[in-house]
Amino acid sequence: MNGLDWAVLIAYFGVMVAIGVWSHKRVDNVSDFFTAGGKMPWWLSGISHHMSGYSAVMFTGYAGIAYTYGVTSFITWSFPIALGIAIGAKLFAPRINRLRSRLHVASPLEYLKNRYNLKTQQALAWSGMLLKIVDVGAKWAAIATLLSVFTGVSLNQGILITGVITAIYCTIGGLWADALTELGQFIIQLLAGVAMFVAVVAKLGPYGGFFGVWDEPELDGHAKPLVGPYGTVFLLAFLFIKLFEYNGGMLNQAQRYMATANAREATRSARLSAVLWLVWPLVLFFPMWMSPLLVDAKKPDGSDSYALMTEQLLPHGLLGLVIVGFFSHTMAMCSSDANAIAAVFTRDVAPVLSKRARAWTDHTGLLAARLTTVVFLGLSMAVATQVNSPAFKDIITVVIKWVAGLMGPIAIPMMLGLLRPFRRSGPTAALTSWALGLLAFWLVNYPIHWNVDGGVPLQYQVSIPLAVSLILYIAIGYFKPEDTPERDALIERINTDDDDSASAVLPTQQEPTQPKTVG
Repeated sequence: MNGLDWAVLIAYFGVMVAIGVWSHKRVDNVSDFFTAGGKMPWWLSGISHHMSGYSAVMFTGYAGIAYTYGVTSFITWSFPIALGIAIGAKLFAPRINRLRSRLHVASPLEYLKNRYNLKTQQALAWSGMLLKIVDVGAKWAAIATLLSVFTGVSLNQGILITGVITAIYCTIGGLWADALTELGQFIIQLLAGVAMFVAVVAKLGPYGGFFGVWDEPELDGHAKPLVGPYGTVFLLAFLFIKLFEYNGGMLNQAQRYMATANAREATRSARLSAVLWLVWPLVLFFPMWMSPLLVDAKKPDGSDSYALMTEQLLPHGLLGLVIVGFFSHTMAMCSSDANAIAAVFTRDVAPVLSKRARAWTDHTGLLAARLTTVVFLGLSMAVATQVNSPAFKDIITVVIKWVAGLMGPIAIPMMLGLLRPFRRSGPTAALTSWALGLLAFWLVNYPIHWNVDGGVPLQYQVSIPLAVSLILYIAIGYFKPEDTPERDALIERINTDDDDSASAVLPTQQEPTQPKTVG
């Protein structure tokens, strides 16, 4: 990097902070901070939903998969995400929006106190927060890894720089700041991604051009959709995981649906995000697929290949823009996660821990939300310093094995609890499926993995916990139904389609942090 690249990077950080300051004017209460008051346009919500699913892991961990295996990086990652969101556009997006518009909640988990009981809500809230700390820690480590390649700063210094900038704008401006910065980040990444795509295509002439390049020996097997550990079972497992995760199971995407004016707008938001996930990653991945022709990765997993290629192919200025693109993805995801976890703690956990929290005014609740955001970012940055340690291993292991494997047991009770066919599944089904799903994750990834020759294949490490939770949730609901008139009424309010009907809207809850608990 030279002075021009640094100028681009510093200017980007300045714009992000300015957006946070401007967004501060639009945040008057907790609802504005966490759900934009239901006033976000569907197209902004859709772009924000799309951007909040990226991070620098794509340019490190998934770049390594693309460097090693080729197009399977798209087939087993962004394609199932696009398909999962497209399914969720009708299945989950409108129902999650009605949590805000009809039940007047500000956290995606707030409704669980009535849908199941307080114990279930707290179990999902605490486990979800802990998982998110690990998830976001991997994202900080990914962007710090890239920063070290370009600037030579240490991993911990890179984590501190990106974390502090993100904390400033997302703490000041809430979800509005997240969405507006993600819009800017999308534009930046559009320019940077196209620049990198064009630069790589220009280098392919000696290798047979855009289509003939696949015959090169360095790309042997790169055109196969499913190779190595990323086979059919892995693809199907990831489709189910991403169906739950990217439609609200990891909380931050649920907020984008809640932020739109009504259920119809939430559906449009999800459809836009699905289209972007289907098309845009192809532009980003193509240079990664070609990277074995152009660079020799220094790391065994190839995670530094994209950064090395960027340094080699792009002139200064454009290099700075691509680096900004790396930052934009990571900061988008981490800020949205911080906002979601602050919502869960402020609305779901704090009122249970403290009587004072139940009587917070709008001003006090907003202050608590901002403080929680800062604390969450600090904890995730601390975890980031431990990535590549024996406990967590490398970045892609954290993202694929830990996050994908643990997400299912947490998300299934939350997501399926919205749907009429699962109304018989109550607190017993929810808690049992959650607890035994987590146990299955531990068993498969540790005791069983250690005692199987060659270890348990990756596809089973991530799919078995979800399968255990899903089967138990359905089976226990069938054999031990716990549906009640109150729970049925709640589900009907979420599932009724007459969104313009006044009769479908619940009266505003004066104490949303203490709704009546059933069961």
